[in-house]
Amino acid sequence: METLQTTTLNEVYEEYNRYIYHLCLKLTRNKAEAEDLMQEVWVKVVRYESYVAQVDHLKAWLTTICMNTFRDRYRKNVRRSKYMMNQPDTLDVPVLDLVPNDDLSTEELIEKEDVAKVVQAKISQLDGIYKNTLLYFYVHQLSLIEIADIMKVSIGTVKSRLFRAKARLKEMVLSDEAATSAIMA
Repeated sequence: METLQTTTLNEVYEEYNRYIYHLCLKLTRNKAEAEDLMQEVWVKVVRYESYVAQVDHLKAWLTTICMNTFRDRYRKNVRRSKYMMNQPDTLDVPVLDLVPNDDLSTEELIEKEDVAKVVQAKISQLDGIYKNTLLYFYVHQLSLIEIADIMKVSIGTVKSRLFRAKARLKEMVLSDEAATSAIMA
């Protein structure tokens, strides 16, 4: 049966290799990047070769894999160079429309800062145990196990402290009209 899948995979490659290459070239507008992207696409196809026999529309399936791989590469490159404007000049605008824009407007950034200030002020008013639990988890992004080790308590205790801290924080924000209006604005 493995020979059948390999044969099927070879047939898929033979039939769609040029199509995938041209799609990659259209997306990247760079021969070397297109070849890299195409290689990633075929690696994914090989990884999911058990699905090939079940796919009704191979061309659409391969196109989806190609587009998702391109988006993933593009996002990774944007994250790597977030402090530099390093967008490829050669990309089509319609292709860029496929990549969601996570940039916030100036107004949204100001609102986010206002909300952050309100939440930080309320967190500072929490009891030390709850404040530290929230800070460890959300600010320092420690796992529950790491927090349990630091605080010398069980994971269950960390979970309950986190739950209570969030509930108390919500209660504090909702009881403060100024804070509520800043967040809801």
